[in-house]
Amino acid sequence: MDFQNQTTVSEFLLLGLTQDPEHQRFLFGLFLIMYLVTMAGNLLIILAIVSDVHLHTPMYFFLANLSFTDVCFVSNTVPKMLVNLYTQKKAISYTGCLIQLYFLVSLVALDNLFLAVMAYDRFVAICRPLHYTIIMSPRLCILLLVLCWVLSILYGLTHTILMSTLTFCGPREVSHIFCEMYALLQLACSDTRVNQAVLLITGSLLFIVPFLFMLISYVQIVKAILRIPSATGKYKAFSTCASHLAVVSLFYGTLFGVYLQPLKTYSVKDSVATVMYAVVTPMFNPFIYSLRNKDMKGALRKLLRGKTVP
Repeated sequence: MDFQNQTTVSEFLLLGLTQDPEHQRFLFGLFLIMYLVTMAGNLLIILAIVSDVHLHTPMYFFLANLSFTDVCFVSNTVPKMLVNLYTQKKAISYTGCLIQLYFLVSLVALDNLFLAVMAYDRFVAICRPLHYTIIMSPRLCILLLVLCWVLSILYGLTHTILMSTLTFCGPREVSHIFCEMYALLQLACSDTRVNQAVLLITGSLLFIVPFLFMLISYVQIVKAILRIPSATGKYKAFSTCASHLAVVSLFYGTLFGVYLQPLKTYSVKDSVATVMYAVVTPMFNPFIYSLRNKDMKGALRKLLRGKTVP
């Protein structure tokens, strides 16, 4: 094989979920609708929180940041995918693929960290209500926000730099709708053990640890709710964290379904599952938070009617 072909990569081919033109036209319409719904829903959440002073609390502060992350997340992958489906051209440049991978990895990590911080916020609100305003101070909120961004940026840079050191040879066909970590590692013809080891270590620190923290937080929350004497109080306390729990379940259910497996077993069916956390979860988040939250529904009604709270 040509040495030049082994050491340099000009572009990858994103094969997507199907090669059937009829199916591709259907997927184009489906993903276009999902993208528009995701963008509209998350932007409405952000505008509602910004415009209503009653929502200027730590919980909604992090919810607005989560919605902003979801907007960036789908904008990183879906527009390119729509262009590929519409034009029937599958090519993406090597540099473009690495950039897409960087933002994908960073924003998934950021989503995960925000969910962990929001779990801590609900823990303090329900288990330490008298000290909530002291503990969740503006200073701590900004500090947690900066920490989440820094960790996610470092996480993305680490894996993107390691990916750039790999050699790709032979067919550079990615059986996916975007440049995804496992799909690219399977194409590499150089040793990927370092990449996999770093992925395991950093993934455990940035995903497993926050997930365990959320489990512990919700165990304490459930215990605190069960100690509330009135049924009305129990319902009110549970409703404040039910939306977040639903989003966490959806996010981790799809994420663990794809990545808690050896690299060699990764297949096309897993690329379908990846669409869940990459496209479907960001679309559902605004509905989950707005439909189960009276304050959010009220703020959205005011926003849509052109009324804001000064």
